Amino acid sequence: MIEVQNVTKNYGPFQALKDISFQVDTGQIVGFLGPNGAGKTTTMRILTCFMPASSGHVTIAGYDVFKESREVRKRVGYLPENVPLYPEMTVTKYLRYMAKIRSVPRSNVSQQLDNAIEACGLTERRHQIIGQLSRGFRQRVGLAQALIHEPDVLILDEPTSGLDPRQIVEIRELIRGLGRERTILFSTHILPEASLMCERLIIISKGEITGDVELENGRAVSRQDDLSLSDVENSHTTPVTLSLEVAGAPVDDVLAALEDIPDVIQVEQSASRTDDITGFHLHYMPATDIRAEVAETIVEHGWQLLEMHTTEMSLEELFLSLTV
Repeated sequence: MIEVQNVTKNYGPFQALKDISFQVDTGQIVGFLGPNGAGKTTTMRILTCFMPASSGHVTIAGYDVFKESREVRKRVGYLPENVPLYPEMTVTKYLRYMAKIRSVPRSNVSQQLDNAIEACGLTERRHQIIGQLSRGFRQRVGLAQALIHEPDVLILDEPTSGLDPRQIVEIRELIRGLGRERTILFSTHILPEASLMCERLIIISKGEITGDVELENGRAVSRQDDLSLSDVENSHTTPVTLSLEVAGAPVDDVLAALEDIPDVIQVEQSASRTDDITGFHLHYMPATDIRAEVAETIVEHGWQLLEMHTTEMSLEELFLSLTV
């Protein structure tokens, strides 16, 4: 649905985007994450035909954003970070105005207006003046204008910025509901927000795509980047760490024995609790379960296994590792 290939954007001598490439498939809700100034808004403005790239190729629903921008605009709903609202207009009048701008056929305006108002929870506010609405309801009006022409793709730039916790929950649920029928790409730098809504995260830092992370129930289950451990560089699976405490064993012997276990990627010594108790970290792929084999190996050598537990890299740790 969205394909970005080798896109670069220069502002004079400053390079805001550096040869970035990614794609978003039909029906996905994808978070576009990065620190402030990473290039998120610039990318979204290019995707929505608000500005051209310096080089590269972008298509949405098969249409080129540079050569076929009118066709792209018909299929994309855009919510910028600063919502373009007219505070003196009522919700209904504003959305009718936006429907006209978006070339919605006159015969369809009333139906699509009702659909957008209902989808965004604005039924009881439809005749209210926009300037009198709370920040959360103004954000809903912004989403409604992005939906008024019933686009296939929604591109949302910091949709929960400046909202209070209750409003954030409401907008989050609204976006999740919209994602059942549409492809959604939204930018944020709030990790809990992304983990609760997305099935995938694209990480951008300093104008470059540094990671592509698959999520399952808010957990990173796979990733693609250039920062993976040792010989699993560019791995599509995020390693799990198994932490051990072993007593009565020479450190070098334990390292050698654990490294011989199939599916172990890397073994590291951690801080020793006493002269006789040593900690170890084993990195392995989550598709396997090596705990039983690790325990058997230690017992067979006559060593004592005092503790064993798995730890997975948190989203915060993953984000920090990809935005250094």
